Amino acid sequence: RELGVETFIGTSGRVFPTDLKSAPLLRAWLRRLRQHGMTIHVRHRWCGWSENDTLRFATPQGDRLVSADAVVLALGGGSWSRFGSDGAWVPLLAGRGVPIEPLKPANCGFDVDWSPHLRGRYAGHPVKPVVVAGTTREGVEFRQQGEFVVTETGIEGGVIYAISAWIRDKITKTGTALLRLDLAPDRDVSRLISDLSRPRGSRSMASHLQRRVGISGVKAGLLREYVSKKDFVDPVLLGTAIKSLPVRLVAPRPLEEAISTAGGVAFEALDRRLMIRTLPGVFCAGEMLDWEAPTGGYLLTACFASGHAAGVGAARWLQSARDST
Repeated sequence: RELGVETFIGTSGRVFPTDLKSAPLLRAWLRRLRQHGMTIHVRHRWCGWSENDTLRFATPQGDRLVSADAVVLALGGGSWSRFGSDGAWVPLLAGRGVPIEPLKPANCGFDVDWSPHLRGRYAGHPVKPVVVAGTTREGVEFRQQGEFVVTETGIEGGVIYAISAWIRDKITKTGTALLRLDLAPDRDVSRLISDLSRPRGSRSMASHLQRRVGISGVKAGLLREYVSKKDFVDPVLLGTAIKSLPVRLVAPRPLEEAISTAGGVAFEALDRRLMIRTLPGVFCAGEMLDWEAPTGGYLLTACFASGHAAGVGAARWLQSARDST
């Protein structure tokens, strides 16, 4: 509100601009920053350091060298190359001996070996409500409710993003990740079996499934994808499949398709001020650090928090350096 943008709290407890547009908020934010004396240089790409440790930038007017007492690097991850977050900073810091964990897709979709029929008929269809379940390496089962979208290559969406780190790491370790889908989270298996066991008369199995348990469209398509014709007419086996349909994910989508990235500058390379231990006066913040979070404001919050910490750290480091001279 200090920026003149009214907000509301959604059903998820998250805060949104009333007009659901980000551009006015961004413009107001930049305006306030400029009023505080900040100068923004656009179309500048950081290219590392020169031989005398000045900063090198590529600009439309040619290379530019900048000498700075302190630097805060907030260069993003590697999943938004068209907006500048392309991970080009990785070799620049690695060349200075800074330990960096490889960038990996986070909050991303995953590939599934769909049949041509399911891919052609249901790509783009949302699956909701649904509960996604899996088992951690410690043997603990987790369940996450939400929705996802069937794509031509697999699945993506909020409930998948929430567990994408587990899926990605599972695929890395074992080659695939097995999810179990509960396509009827509001009914227990005994009720499903009872409903499916009712006589269907001359109705098709598809009509019976829709009338008795409310499953049709893409959910029915998913069942047809994994349940044999023989098992599909067995109320016990079909009811069990509805509550626990196994779907095997085989690969994360490419980094450039991900919402965010995991990996980055290792925290052991930084001190508590987020300054690189081996590069005094150089601080890091945001998604270029080795952390990840689900979507929904958590990424922004962590970026803002680490940016504030790095900024305060840089200011205090500068003051300390000046006091000692």
